[in-house]
Amino acid sequence: MSNDYIRKARLTHSDYLQDDGTYKAMNWNDVEDIIDKLTWEKLIEQFWVDTRVPLSNDLDDWRTLSDEEKDVVEKVFGGLTLLDTMQGETGVSRLRETVRTQMEDAVLSNIEFMENLHAKSYSSIFSTLNTPAEIDEIFRWTNSNKYLQKKAQTAIDVYDNGTPLQAKAMSVMLESFLFYSGFYAPLHFLGTNRLPNVAEIIKLIIRDESVHGTYIGYKFQLGINELPEEEQEELKQWVYDQVYAFYLNEEKYTELIYDQVGWTEDVKIFVRYNANKALQNLGLDPLFPDTADDVNPIIMNGISTGSSNHDFFSQVGNSYLVGQVEAMSDDDYLNFT
Repeated sequence: MSNDYIRKARLTHSDYLQDDGTYKAMNWNDVEDIIDKLTWEKLIEQFWVDTRVPLSNDLDDWRTLSDEEKDVVEKVFGGLTLLDTMQGETGVSRLRETVRTQMEDAVLSNIEFMENLHAKSYSSIFSTLNTPAEIDEIFRWTNSNKYLQKKAQTAIDVYDNGTPLQAKAMSVMLESFLFYSGFYAPLHFLGTNRLPNVAEIIKLIIRDESVHGTYIGYKFQLGINELPEEEQEELKQWVYDQVYAFYLNEEKYTELIYDQVGWTEDVKIFVRYNANKALQNLGLDPLFPDTADDVNPIIMNGISTGSSNHDFFSQVGNSYLVGQVEAMSDDDYLNFT
């Protein structure tokens, strides 16, 4: 059974045909895996678009930042754009090649769309805060930075050549671990009452990534539990090796970006904490000793405040509302915490 799962091709139209050759509609009232349905409902509940967050309200704050602080913001968002682009173009489509149910494919198609929306959201931030020349320089740096490219190339190699379970593990590493060195900066500024609308975008993205990492990690656990014990241990060791190698690269990436503002060691703690969160999503024991208590409390408050918890079953975010009859005003985004 395990080998069948490892080699399973993507569900095609023929997989949705009934015995008489007629096409099988997806019946959401006949659920094979309740987690598929719950995840779909969660993702729809917290759907958002970047154009409804008034980023221009942060321009006054942006003008008060030092050149070093602006450089940090530009570089981390450039890096996040690269990783989300890769997930939207390649990563999630790879996962859709090994779905267990029709509903899982639907959930992954939603995740795929949101990864592309996340990438687009960073461009909305750039177009608000930066000049065209500055934006060009941000993307030039992003597309040539060796630490970013190492992350991307490692992930793409697994997506192209790894097993389906390795691909799932890699996706969780990205969603729950590798994005977080970039998330630190806007959460830090939020904690000092700066760039609240930029931070709102990031909190919405974090909320999405929390669901993505949990859901894909759940699917990974289903698969690994079907493997013989020896293969399970081999896969677990592969995951730990990947996480540690990524962490060594993240250390250098973090130093390159954050040394100029003196936040490097705090960011490394946050990165190690989220590496453990990724392993937790995969059903594995932590690799590092760092816990939430070790993370800068300003950052933890930014992740988990009121109705916006870093949790699979969190509520819809503090200030973003969907389905209201009247248009949102800028006042809806004030006093964001």
